[in-house]
Amino acid sequence: MSTTEPGIPLRHHGIARELGIEIIDGAWAVGHCRTLEEIQSGFNVSRTVAREVSRQLEAMGLVRTRRRLGLVAQPISEWTALDPTLIDWRLHSSQREDQIYSLTQLRLAVEPAAAESAARFATIHTRASLLPLAFEMRRTGEAGELFEFLKYDIEFHATLLKNCGNELFASLSGLVAVVLEGRTGQGLMPLQPKPEALDGHEAVAEAVFRGDPAGARAAMEGILQEVREAFWEAEEARIARAASPRVEKIPGDTPLRARG
Repeated sequence: MSTTEPGIPLRHHGIARELGIEIIDGAWAVGHCRTLEEIQSGFNVSRTVAREVSRQLEAMGLVRTRRRLGLVAQPISEWTALDPTLIDWRLHSSQREDQIYSLTQLRLAVEPAAAESAARFATIHTRASLLPLAFEMRRTGEAGELFEFLKYDIEFHATLLKNCGNELFASLSGLVAVVLEGRTGQGLMPLQPKPEALDGHEAVAEAVFRGDPAGARAAMEGILQEVREAFWEAEEARIARAASPRVEKIPGDTPLRARG
């Protein structure tokens, strides 16, 4: 931490998140400037906190600091797109569909190869550890325990990425965790994981355990195709819920009345 002023860590992260999402959404337009003084007055914070906000946004490529101008919002081409914090912000912005699409494309490129390599190179102990994880995913998934399911899901994918023999793939395990947490936290997971998803994780675990690289790759590709389909189904359901009228019971009234 670059400062010892009490309260700065929590305060500056929250302000940076709010301003970052403004840039992502376009409310703070590319090329437009804000000064540290504007941040100070707008959020009623000290100069030190405003500087920490500036540093965080600049480290993520969302702004550049210009003398006599302040913080200048940058286009998406300048953003550190693989930063897990930035990914989390994008998942909580109006651009979440684009972000999930991009992340799914990345996962399609990386995770089947990681599963294939894990089947070749991971130790027998690591390969065997996937089987109970898949079992727990089925148990918690069928019980509708989504947050318990999430814990095992993250560990399953992290185990593959960290044990595939590729340090670049391993470095993406935190990113995949953010994606999985974002899907669950924003209601983009079905109330119960689809049987195809549970079957797919078991198929990956079994293929990796057997040392079957081709089978592991094919099973992981199947999981990610299901991920894409589940996201679009959940998003369509969310839009439908938002568009449907609210129904209330009005005392002494029969039948129920719908209110827009």
